[in-house]
Amino acid sequence: MQTPQTPSQKSALHKLPCEPCNSGSITLNRTQAQQLLQDIPQWNLTEDATWLERRFHFQDYAHTVAFVQKVATLAEAQGHHPDISFTWGKCHIRIQTHKIHGLHKNDFILAARINQISQT
Repeated sequence: MQTPQTPSQKSALHKLPCEPCNSGSITLNRTQAQQLLQDIPQWNLTEDATWLERRFHFQDYAHTVAFVQKVATLAEAQGHHPDISFTWGKCHIRIQTHKIHGLHKNDFILAARINQISQT
């Protein structure tokens, strides 16, 4: 008998390439976003379904800053810049494709990659 897979086991969202996005790209609707949300544990949609967000917790300030630096390096390499705020032991990340003022599949790919970073 096969054991059920968790979303992170069955999804390889973090391995998908980001598609070029411009101001004419179409935003995901709530249903599409909720479907992709299943593949990124602990992330949430905002009430208006135009942002992804997640709060991370760390044992101290140094670990928080190290995580933020890894996310910033990833974001810069991807050319996709989330809103990041942090304080001692906490980090809040919000993602949206700013050019389209909403969510694109690339946002979920970035969130999946941030989840990978958080596990290292």
